[in-house]
Amino acid sequence: MYPQEYRYTKKHEWIHVEGDTGVVGITFHAQEQLGDVVYVELPKTGARLQAKQSFGTVESVKAVSDLYAPMSGEVTAINEALVETPEMLNQDPHKAGWLVKLKLSDKSELEKLLSADEYQQFLASESES
Repeated sequence: MYPQEYRYTKKHEWIHVEGDTGVVGITFHAQEQLGDVVYVELPKTGARLQAKQSFGTVESVKAVSDLYAPMSGEVTAINEALVETPEMLNQDPHKAGWLVKLKLSDKSELEKLLSADEYQQFLASESES
């Protein structure tokens, strides 16, 4: 369910790093908790994000949730399709429902993120408490 090549945060974002670019999205678990997504607010291209910094929001029928950058970098692209069809986050959160692309400024931050297995263990421990 969670792509092995991605890295994850405890705030339920993922990042897929290729070279000096990272593609960021929310996890299947996050979209499941949110319910039907009705609106997504994303930063402008060129915005500089710091790891763990809020960079936008996702609004669902249940709640509004902040989005947090898993790594630092400059926004090089946003998923414009989400503006018109925010429900793509529910339908395909790990592929078509990506949020932003970042030109990474500190690749060492990747080491602080969870692997797919570690993320699933984190989810299991959360559900037990």
